[in-house]
Amino acid sequence: MFAAALTEDAQLRPLNPWHAEEFLANLDRARQSISPWVSPSFVATDLGQARHVLQRYADRWARDDGGIWGIWAGGRLVGGVLLVSLDADTGVCEAGCWLEPAAEGRGLVTRAVSRLIDWVVDERGLHRVEWRVVAGNVRSIAVARRLGMRRDGVLRAVSPGPDGRIDLEVWSLLAPEWRTHRASLTGPR
Repeated sequence: MFAAALTEDAQLRPLNPWHAEEFLANLDRARQSISPWVSPSFVATDLGQARHVLQRYADRWARDDGGIWGIWAGGRLVGGVLLVSLDADTGVCEAGCWLEPAAEGRGLVTRAVSRLIDWVVDERGLHRVEWRVVAGNVRSIAVARRLGMRRDGVLRAVSPGPDGRIDLEVWSLLAPEWRTHRASLTGPR
């Protein structure tokens, strides 16, 4: 197992099916704030569903087409990042995130997604990272901007939502753009 430090007291680690109880507790704390922005199939409401969500991502990891990692702060799961999709043949992936309100404002998601982008670009050799966000999700759009992503456009009325059809913004970052952006933040590697 690996752990990547995000801050002095926060780590990014794999999130596995055996974490289902902890994952469900995290979703219970985050449910109200993330429900408008994430797929209902992700926001499990019982232990069986939580296990199913994590197993789905474990299976994606085994197939090499996605994955999920948790953000632990102070020893407690507070959110995470995921590869919703990963296509090594085309060099394209989609990243996503969730975070409970008590952990907001500390830069944890930005740091975690940066680690994820480092991995897909440097280790996997992918060329494009996509970030799809429900229009109006200002916190997620701010993360995309901090990561140096560009807004490609809007998929209008792309899927049903609780209050009608939703628009989905597509943001992206290309590998050369990431390398330039990363160097501007940290200096040469």
